[in-house]
Amino acid sequence: MQEHHVVVVGGGFGGLQLVHGLEGPPVRITLIDRRNHHLFQPLLYQVATTALATSEIAWPIRHLYRDCKEVTTLLAEVTGVDRAARTVQLNSGQLIGFDTLVLATGARHAYFGRDEWERSAPGLKTLEDATTIRRRLLLAFERAELATSEEEWQALLTFVIIGAGPTGVEMAGMIAELAHKALPAEFRNVDTTKTRVLLVEAGPRVLPVFTEDLSAYAREALEKLGVEVLLGTPVTACTDEGVTVGETYYPCRTVVWAAGVQASPAAKWLNAAGDRAGRVIVGPQLHLDDDADIFVIGDTAAVNQENGKPVPGIAPAAKQQGAYVAKVIKARLEGKPSPSPFRYSHQGNLATIGKRAAVIDFGRFKLKGVLAWWIWGLAHIYFLIGTRSRLAVAWSWLWIYLSGQHSARLITQKETLKDEA
Repeated sequence: MQEHHVVVVGGGFGGLQLVHGLEGPPVRITLIDRRNHHLFQPLLYQVATTALATSEIAWPIRHLYRDCKEVTTLLAEVTGVDRAARTVQLNSGQLIGFDTLVLATGARHAYFGRDEWERSAPGLKTLEDATTIRRRLLLAFERAELATSEEEWQALLTFVIIGAGPTGVEMAGMIAELAHKALPAEFRNVDTTKTRVLLVEAGPRVLPVFTEDLSAYAREALEKLGVEVLLGTPVTACTDEGVTVGETYYPCRTVVWAAGVQASPAAKWLNAAGDRAGRVIVGPQLHLDDDADIFVIGDTAAVNQENGKPVPGIAPAAKQQGAYVAKVIKARLEGKPSPSPFRYSHQGNLATIGKRAAVIDFGRFKLKGVLAWWIWGLAHIYFLIGTRSRLAVAWSWLWIYLSGQHSARLITQKETLKDEA
């Protein structure tokens, strides 16, 4: 009898958790991803802000499954799904057959109909995004050192982050610390302490998923770091030369987009219903209503909790969904009843502001300040893969905490200070 073939598209938190959960029954697994690495996205902003190196938050997928003979890893991009033929089409034209398909293809940043802003305001979802932002950040300081007018260096040393969710808040705090504390002694012609960091949010407060008291603390902590928080007014224009917030124009050369996400084209591949963000609408068992052998999880899926609220697009939710679908598949293969419908267990929200402050909301348990920062750090270290990564990240953070210096500050792309690639 031929082994049941499970095709998993996406090597993120949900996809890897699912593959891990399929240990046991005889099954053949093909894991497809357009990148060769699994990325710990919650710390991606620290690569962008020079605190961590890329190798400290990413691991080769093929290496992770080197001892799992039932797992085949393919570096390829999926371009379509033929539900009738039970095949997945790759960008090479190759067709991969499946008995069960799991789409965990994640999301990209969304610009709310203003896609032309992406060139000027890159988002942060991949290592390429992080290294692009890091390059622009570091080059801004280098170009400011060469600037011949005050107007020029002021624009170069103005950084705008659009969106005040956890990524935006964390980015703003890290850039402010880098400019105001780590770099001043290293430049001679420009005073980096005069750097402006603007955090722009169309809503009424930062960290809107947190309680109002923690949100207020986060704003206060940001302002102590020198971040200018602009609330209640959306960005109306964004170019390489500057950003317009409402009717106010801010000359700047570096903008980071952290305001929204959009799912992969999975809904189009499946010819299935999607929500406004493009996520595939699935039922409580995380498969299509009209096809129980096609599952969608993580940022690609739109599924509601029992209270009617959508399951958030965060790493713990994706991991829980991956583990759940693995149980469903195993139960089917073993001839057992399917588990009860998926129930998301919220494990809390965490966000850090600089290197000595954080906010934690675990429901009844809330915490802010230095102790919250240590708990935030320990939690993230715990979920990293491998002892080497945990030690490397812990050492990098300890070094920054004690010395204030960021070590991952190399500009490696071949380009001149005049023309950016």
